[in-house]
Amino acid sequence: MNDDAGVQPPLQQRVQSAHAVEQYEVCFARQPILNRDGMLCGFELKARIVRIESPDAPRDAPGAVSDESDGAPGDGANPHAGEIRAFVGALASPGLRAALAGHDAQIDVPAWLLFDDGMRHLPPGRFTFELSPALGADPALIERLVKLHGYRYRFVLDDVAQIDDAFAKLLPYVEAVKIDFSRIPRVMLPKLAEVLKAAGKILIADHVANAADFSLAHEFGFDRFQGYFFALPQGSTRHASAPRHALLDMLQLLASEPTVAQLEAGLMLNPVLVMHLMRLANSGRFDLGRKVTTLREAINATGTDRIARWTQLLLYADGRKVPLEDDPLLQLAATRARFIELAMERLPDAGLGEVEAAFLVGVFSLIDTVFGGAIGGTLDRLALSPMIRKAIVQREGRLGQLLDAVQALECANWARIDEVCERLESLGAADVSALGLEAAEWAGMADRNTDASELERIED
Repeated sequence: MNDDAGVQPPLQQRVQSAHAVEQYEVCFARQPILNRDGMLCGFELKARIVRIESPDAPRDAPGAVSDESDGAPGDGANPHAGEIRAFVGALASPGLRAALAGHDAQIDVPAWLLFDDGMRHLPPGRFTFELSPALGADPALIERLVKLHGYRYRFVLDDVAQIDDAFAKLLPYVEAVKIDFSRIPRVMLPKLAEVLKAAGKILIADHVANAADFSLAHEFGFDRFQGYFFALPQGSTRHASAPRHALLDMLQLLASEPTVAQLEAGLMLNPVLVMHLMRLANSGRFDLGRKVTTLREAINATGTDRIARWTQLLLYADGRKVPLEDDPLLQLAATRARFIELAMERLPDAGLGEVEAAFLVGVFSLIDTVFGGAIGGTLDRLALSPMIRKAIVQREGRLGQLLDAVQALECANWARIDEVCERLESLGAADVSALGLEAAEWAGMADRNTDASELERIED
């Protein structure tokens, strides 16, 4: 993770300046999709497009341009041309791609994009497009799907809670089916899963609310799972990491301004932390010009602040040796922490104490997931400041409001984001979305492009 990367301009600003679509604001929320092992395998992107009334913006933006006209006959200029340009520009932006950290993405495709040539500006291998049941299944839609299939676009049938005529007609044109677990009758699941698996479809369980739902879907052979069940204390299906209480002891040591010798002694009791510390020191981010081979060199290269952050985040790591960028709980905690830190730096008159506390508010807001019980008890053991504790438990102050904002972003609750932003005043939904993507990019860089050689020996 790169602590030194400069703050990038919001994604919306980059899209607007590149595509001249100032009259539209595109916001994205990112929701994790897990595989059968409980590891990240993709994200769903939840988009919001809002028209911005600007006296300088052209009232009638030109439509998307291509070599052929795929729009419905007689449409003339597409009334959604401005939205299409903004949406396609946002989806194609480097910032969004970086926030996906190499994972696949699913995104709802509205009809006004599905039938427009602007769709062709999106690389077919980058996204799987969700087809809402509200689209129906008329001959025009089927014809369009056949044409887009010829261009290698992929589709998933979204929000399925019943079997109807539209479902049957669309099924041959999708590679996956997303079942809404909050609405599907449970008695339908065994036969439905059997039929869809026999048809070669990828099964995705959506709105998985708890471990029981995950177990049920897993039993019926579902391939993917969407929902925050993995972030619930009672719903964790994860393996315990290296002794977490030892990591808590390490955090207490780091808070006491230890010497290098004391740090060495403490780190030797945390082999997983040593493994990632050595990776970080050899990642090329410190321009040392040589390979770090000893623990003392790694401590001197990275510094206590980065060691503290790794220790905090590794509290959430799955006990299996999986890449950190594929660990959903660690990624959630890291993204929250970095978001609150970036957002606090953007607020006017942010005090030094608030800025220093911001990362800790995010990273420890999920601590009950790891240790169970009341969150206050674990926070007390960490001896966190009253400011941090009140922000997490009672949502007090601007830190508490930023925690509310990032949790609303995780759920794509745009109304809640707008409400929080009204209180914060200096941040809008576009800023929250852009900072969320930037934080996701930071979190997703864990362990990438690092030298993993000899790590087994170091861990042993």
